[in-house]
Amino acid sequence: MKCQYNDCYFCGGVVEERLLPREIRWNGKLLVFENVPMGVCGQCGEKFLRPEVAKMIDAALESSKRPSRVLQVPVYQYQSVG
Repeated sequence: MKCQYNDCYFCGGVVEERLLPREIRWNGKLLVFENVPMGVCGQCGEKFLRPEVAKMIDAALESSKRPSRVLQVPVYQYQSVG
């Protein structure tokens, strides 16, 4: 069931719910939650998490549940051109 969101706090645009990945850094690790319901502003792209969704993510981070899959992520060092 999709949730209704208020207009965007930042620009006043219409916010609609989408299922998107959410990247989180936790204890020095990069974790990805897939299919997270969040509001996305159609005008500026700002994303909003409902409090109950954030609490469920926090609970998952604190549990010992195993991930559904593991990804390898290449890491690059930024070097300015100058």
